[in-house]
Amino acid sequence: MGWLWLFIAIFFEFAGTLAMKYSAGFSNLLPSIVMFACYAVSFTCLNFSLAYLKVSLVYAMWSGVGIILITLAGTLLFKEQITLAGVFWIVVIVAGVVGLNFSQSAHG
Repeated sequence: MGWLWLFIAIFFEFAGTLAMKYSAGFSNLLPSIVMFACYAVSFTCLNFSLAYLKVSLVYAMWSGVGIILITLAGTLLFKEQITLAGVFWIVVIVAGVVGLNFSQSAHG
């Protein structure tokens, strides 16, 4: 159940970050409201996931997967450029999240 809560939290964090971009510094009302609602749901689900999973794993997954998703969205939706160095550091984040997950499973 913890993983389900975590993935819901990640989805709403991603949606909230997209809404933040569309809010244009709070100058667009609807995306601004959506942003706050998505972050409220995300943090609520994140809190529920902590009843089942370790905080270090939850936070690493939430932030790491969120970074990857929003980087992809920035590239695809907003035509933001990503450098080879940027790709490298995203791979490092993925490796860290995977490594943390394996180390938590081995000791938990």
